[in-house]
Amino acid sequence: MTLATLSDVLQPALKGGYAVAGLVTLGWEDMRAYVTAAEEENVPVILQAGPSCRLHTPLPILGKMFTHLAEAASVPVVAHLDHGYTVEDCRIAIDSGFTSVMYDGSRKPLAENIDETAAIVEMAKAAGVSCEGEIGFVGYSGGEGSAGTDPEEARRFAAETGVDAMAISVGNVHLQQDKEGGLDIDRIRAIESVTDTPLVIHGGSGVPIAQLMMLAQHSKICKFNIGTELRMAFGAALRQAVNKDPARFDRVSILSETHAPLVSATRKVLKAFKGETPC
Repeated sequence: MTLATLSDVLQPALKGGYAVAGLVTLGWEDMRAYVTAAEEENVPVILQAGPSCRLHTPLPILGKMFTHLAEAASVPVVAHLDHGYTVEDCRIAIDSGFTSVMYDGSRKPLAENIDETAAIVEMAKAAGVSCEGEIGFVGYSGGEGSAGTDPEEARRFAAETGVDAMAISVGNVHLQQDKEGGLDIDRIRAIESVTDTPLVIHGGSGVPIAQLMMLAQHSKICKFNIGTELRMAFGAALRQAVNKDPARFDRVSILSETHAPLVSATRKVLKAFKGETPC
């Protein structure tokens, strides 16, 4: 069994000069492809259940799916709750077999975010589970704007919560469909100078490949969340499978044709975290 906690995979990454991919899942087809790709690249992988995934599939079911995949995998697999907004979200995830939870209090005042995140950390650690927190709100492409992370607030947050990983806002945004942007390197350097906590970038699909590769090897950013670009790859493969034969209606047959293209797209993403230029 290779079910791992977030600390199990991020601490070696911090010491070894690489990063681990937090891959946003929506269902069985993508999480299975992500584990296959991680095995083929021989790297650990973090399977993430975010709010939209949880709307579709209950956490206890997702926990069993993640655990089933981890038990058969040849690489470490983290079962991670992404953007838990309440204590109850995190408690249910822990009870459902998740090995890592992210509590997102980034919209709240600093003191409130620290107090609530610290309570989640205590609950998680008592269960042998890792906890990620967020300081500085990461916005959404075409939606809510970001509030950049203040380095001094990041220092306080890391020290006073005891989180195993800290998500920061440094020019990254969720749901970005291109790689036209770029992260604020000066702000990243200022944050990593005041903490040894592994750092996390949400909205990793929007980070230019060269910058992602550089930061994975030469910064304390140990985890990049990737969702949008892989959802786009899955959507393209599904559309092609559906359009190939308009009379076909068996969804198992249709969905089976998304596996190979999604594995291929995921392997390209994972290569960058190892410092290899994607083909």
